[in-house]
Amino acid sequence: MQVRLKDLHVSVEGSWLDEQLDQLCETLEQRGIDVHPHAWISDEWFSPDSTPGIAIPFYLAHPRLMRLERKMILEVEGGNARDCQRILRHEAGHVVQNAFQLHRRRKWQELFGRSSQRYPKYYRPNPASKHFVQHLRLWYAQAHPDEDFAETFAVWLKPRSDWRERYADWPALKKLEYVDELMTEIAGQKPVLTRRETVDPLSSLTWTLAEHYARRQAFYASESPRIYDRDLLRIFSETPRHKAAPAASSFLLRNRTRIRQMVSQWTEEYQLALDLVLDDMILRCREMKLRAPGNERKLLTDFTLLLTARTIHSLYDPARRKWFAL
Repeated sequence: MQVRLKDLHVSVEGSWLDEQLDQLCETLEQRGIDVHPHAWISDEWFSPDSTPGIAIPFYLAHPRLMRLERKMILEVEGGNARDCQRILRHEAGHVVQNAFQLHRRRKWQELFGRSSQRYPKYYRPNPASKHFVQHLRLWYAQAHPDEDFAETFAVWLKPRSDWRERYADWPALKKLEYVDELMTEIAGQKPVLTRRETVDPLSSLTWTLAEHYARRQAFYASESPRIYDRDLLRIFSETPRHKAAPAASSFLLRNRTRIRQMVSQWTEEYQLALDLVLDDMILRCREMKLRAPGNERKLLTDFTLLLTARTIHSLYDPARRKWFAL
């Protein structure tokens, strides 16, 4: 954990990422888009506006680093071929936008907004909105005009995508149809931006793995209130007649991985944020000396539903102090 990122000495070349990038380029070529994004290793996913390329987080470049990522963050974003392609298609949207300077077009600005708009530190999505496609988690298209385009492009680019049917009754369909028209127009054209450079390459990053993960864990820390007594008492018991039942804290410890994964799947909340909430709940169960009487399957279902509802409320409560960080 004391190794500096620059001393990891991992690269895209020779890793499974080579094949993923080849697949992305093949998909772009099939659509007639004459852009071949270059890629390099950094500390996170991003595509700068100064070069038609994609930065890929270091943990994807080596199986051992992927295991460390899962240990520290509880999931590996882009850690399999399906998820990696999903993110690469999004980043390719940024590449294509900048390579052809699409954000300078009037219709682009009418549909997506101004690319020059300042990126917010936090964004507040409307989960019910049909003006944006849904591709990456947490309604990322609503974060900024550039992200809106990248998400729309990713939906359009996906092989065998059924976007016309999926978004048939959505205002977002106009954006998809515009992207379809725009890509037909630029097919075969040479990009305006061709300069290849790397931004924040791994070789320039001097902080350690320990420092990196301390920041990441703080980033995912839950902002939700940490007073769970009423919630816990709806599932577990503090009455003496249930003293022979298993401890509620033991029940949660035994089932925390399953609970965390299910709630993350239903709410799109990051597993690490849920795990921190579960830590607090387990501690509070111990302090209150709660027991878990009754059928374990029913307890598991009831608790998972409760945490799901609690998470949804926490994510979208109008009183939330901070929304999703970019």
